[in-house]
Amino acid sequence: MRSALACLFLGLVASFAADAPVKFNDPKPQAYHLTVRASEVDPSAKSYPEIDFNLESKGKPADMETADVDTRVAPRGQLVVWLMGHNPVLAEKVNGYGYHHISVAYARGWFGMLNTVPADTQHLGNIRLEATAGVDASKSVEIAEADSAKGRATRLVQWLVKKHPQGRWEQFLTAGGKELDWTKVVVGGSSHGATSSARFAMYQKVARVIMFCGPRDNTEDWQAGPSATPKNRFFGYSHVLDGGWTEQHYQRSWLMLGLNQFGPIVNTEKEKAPYGNSRRLITDAPLKGTEKEQAARGHGYVTPSKGSPKDAQGRPLQEDVWKYLFTSDVEVTGKPVPAEPGVKMDQRTDAKPKSPAAKKK
Repeated sequence: MRSALACLFLGLVASFAADAPVKFNDPKPQAYHLTVRASEVDPSAKSYPEIDFNLESKGKPADMETADVDTRVAPRGQLVVWLMGHNPVLAEKVNGYGYHHISVAYARGWFGMLNTVPADTQHLGNIRLEATAGVDASKSVEIAEADSAKGRATRLVQWLVKKHPQGRWEQFLTAGGKELDWTKVVVGGSSHGATSSARFAMYQKVARVIMFCGPRDNTEDWQAGPSATPKNRFFGYSHVLDGGWTEQHYQRSWLMLGLNQFGPIVNTEKEKAPYGNSRRLITDAPLKGTEKEQAARGHGYVTPSKGSPKDAQGRPLQEDVWKYLFTSDVEVTGKPVPAEPGVKMDQRTDAKPKSPAAKKK
């Protein structure tokens, strides 16, 4: 009996050790910011000019990728894959929470060309899936797995393992080092990137999903499909003057994702963290300008940036919200609530068909 208990104890210890974050062993602890071209990481990387996804633009690199880690901060053992262009403020913030961070060059320009409303109710969702996961999901694009967000993120981390040992990037690869361990990955973005993050996470199980001002795709129904990532790991945050909010794009997506299972919509200006452990957060912070200007400012307000408002001590007013979104326990949730009445779920019937030709740059 004692032998069996001892084996069980040793097994638990080994399991805990395997899941524990790898500690840094950096002789000169510091904040690191690395940049490299996707085509340098992977010489086989290709351009896709038909969807404005290129290695170069006007003679300059268009495939820059970034990696950030602060070895002065105790690591969480998780990696943020930011599905947008590099945001230094966000990178520094999540590094401060103990995350590693990367942003990769993947197909995003297609949205300006292919944002149409055809008969296919998952037209945009399938393009997003192919652009992020590299699976053959869409007839509108043809993107190799190696050039998808998933493929390029994997190759970037493999490159970092070799080029930046101080960062201990190897902890994010599976045994053998051939794939990313997506159970240790947080995917996130804003607007277009938030929407692609959600679509990717429904296909690939991840640790957490951060959706600033999103998801959109208000004429599609992929948001209601099955999800590889448990829905309690999806977090949304919007300003109420954002056009995507006033037009009910985000509310619709949040309900289709089933996020009302985890609490009501919470105004972060009126409640304090942890906001009832809800997955649906909003702010009604005052904004300057005309109605159009407020909508534009509201769209960018929720994402960490140099312009994010601060208090008299220089602390961002939204710091508690951001920390909750990135560091709260995903297993602790609010109580289910009914779907909010009045949210327009059918936004397709009245949508005006958009011509791909009219959208081309």
